[in-house]
Amino acid sequence: MSIRDVLIVGGGPSGLATAIAAKQQGLDYVVVEKGILVNSIFNFPTHMVFFTTPELLEIGGLPLTTPYDKPTRLEALRYYRRVVDSYGLQVSFHEQVIEIEREPDGTFTVTTGQVEPGISQRDAGRTFTVRRVRQARAIVLAIGYSDHPNYLGIPGEDLPHVSHYYTDAHPYYRQRVVIVGGKNSAAEAALELFRAGAQVTLVHRRPTLGDSIKYWVKPDIENRIKEGSVKARFSTRIVEITPRSVIVEPVSSDLFTSGADREEIPAEGVFLLTGYHPDVDLMRRAGIHCDDETLEPELNKDTFESNVPNLFIAGGAIAGKRTGNIFIENGRFHGERIIKVLADRWKDD
Repeated sequence: MSIRDVLIVGGGPSGLATAIAAKQQGLDYVVVEKGILVNSIFNFPTHMVFFTTPELLEIGGLPLTTPYDKPTRLEALRYYRRVVDSYGLQVSFHEQVIEIEREPDGTFTVTTGQVEPGISQRDAGRTFTVRRVRQARAIVLAIGYSDHPNYLGIPGEDLPHVSHYYTDAHPYYRQRVVIVGGKNSAAEAALELFRAGAQVTLVHRRPTLGDSIKYWVKPDIENRIKEGSVKARFSTRIVEITPRSVIVEPVSSDLFTSGADREEIPAEGVFLLTGYHPDVDLMRRAGIHCDDETLEPELNKDTFESNVPNLFIAGGAIAGKRTGNIFIENGRFHGERIIKVLADRWKDD
C-alpha cells in the first residue's frame, strides 16, 4: 500500500487551503470529506450573507468576486468549487474517517467508511457501505465543528419537526415556530421566519440576547421583540418537546418540582440553535489530549501540531467549545503553516 505524505480530513476552506499548500510544496496529499464540498457552508441558511468581506474568505490567491459588500452563501459555494477546479485538488467525497492509528514507525493508518451519496451527514445512525484503509506520514484534521450540535438531552429532541440547523423560512409560513438560543443564528433565523409569515417565539436561558450578535442584526431583533412581532422568553429553558408544543420553565426553577411554573408553547417547528462542538471522540481515539471542560485539543499554537507527532489540527476544530474564536478568516492560514512545518521537517528525506 502506498503511503501518502499528507492525508487531510475535511473539505472545508481550511482543508482546501491545506491541500493547496501541500500541492505547491510538491507533497503527495489527498483530502477526504465525509459529505460534500464545503459541507458546512452548504448547510448554512439558504439566504445567508457572510459577516465578513469577500477577500477574507479567499484561499490560494484566487479572488472571490461579488457585487455586494459581503458575499452570500451561494457565491461562496461557487467560489470554492472554482478553487478546487483551478488547482485540480484531489478530494474524495462521502468518505468518513472512522479511526486514526499511529504505527510504531511513526506513520498513520486511517480507516474510512464510504457514505452513500444522499444520506444526511447529520444522521448519527448512518452505516457505511465500503471500508477503506489509507496510510500517510502526516494527518491534518480540518474537521470543523458544525456536524456536532450541542444536544440539550431533553425528551422529544429527536422528533421530526425538531432541528439543530436552520435553512429556510418558507416551509413555516403561517406556522408556529419556537427557536432556542440567543446568539447570531437564533436572531437571524427569528427575523427571517417572522418576515416569511411565521409566528415566532424565541426562548433563551439568559436574561438578554448575546453581545456578539451582528451589529446590524441586534437592533432589528430587539425592536421586533419590543413591539411583540417576535415573542421572547428570557431566563427560560426548554425541558420537553412534544409533537405540537414545547414545555418551558424559568431557569431558576427545580426540574424535580411539580412543574407549576412550566408553560406550554404551541409549535409546528422547533429550532434548537444552541451551538456546536468538534468531533472530540475522533480526536481522542487518535491519541489527542482534549480538555474535559473546554474540549480544546492539546497542540502547539505556533505549528498546530497536536501532542501526537505529525498529527495536526487546522481551522475550527482547535477551538473546542469556543467556536466563536475561529472563522474562515483566520482558519484559512493554518494549513500553510502546517505544510511549511512538514516541508522543512522532510526537506532532507
